[in-house]
Amino acid sequence: MNFDFKQIATLSMILFAVIDVIGSLPVLLDLQGKVGKIQSEKATIVSGIIMIVFMFIGEQILNLIGIDVSSFAIAGSFVIFFLALEMILGVKFYKDETAATASVVPIAFPLIAGTGTLTTLLSLRAEYFIENILVAILINLIVVYVVLRNTHRLEKILGPGGINILRKVFGIILLAIAVKLFTTHAGLIMHK
Repeated sequence: MNFDFKQIATLSMILFAVIDVIGSLPVLLDLQGKVGKIQSEKATIVSGIIMIVFMFIGEQILNLIGIDVSSFAIAGSFVIFFLALEMILGVKFYKDETAATASVVPIAFPLIAGTGTLTTLLSLRAEYFIENILVAILINLIVVYVVLRNTHRLEKILGPGGINILRKVFGIILLAIAVKLFTTHAGLIMHK
């Protein structure tokens, strides 16, 4: 076992920034207004399963189509880069689609375990120990569950300005992560 508290803290912050459940509060509140109660337990469990399964079989899928993890990490760095720009600049690069129910779709996928999260997990797997990533996923699932259970309370506590500030701060963190992933894995590919 290679448990490393520094790695776990780093990974937890990266996943927290990518999942951005606090920044998703406006979407969650909108969905809750449309469908009533959000099934927080179900959404949390399903998103956790999606993340863990993809983290383990994602690499095999890539190998099947002839892509190495470093190339995928570089592609992931671009996805993370654009997610960060969305958070910092407040622009949308993709269109959100809202489903009629808030059970699994769109909360578990794509809101929590979306393409950014899945790409990040595979990218992180290329340079961190799996057990530390699993602990970071568990920590983030607890945070996701707490946020889903308390959307209205958090809205009152943070207010629109607080939510906006959090999005910008985590956007800057994501931008730095994207640059680090790109430079690390581009260097690995160049040395091959």
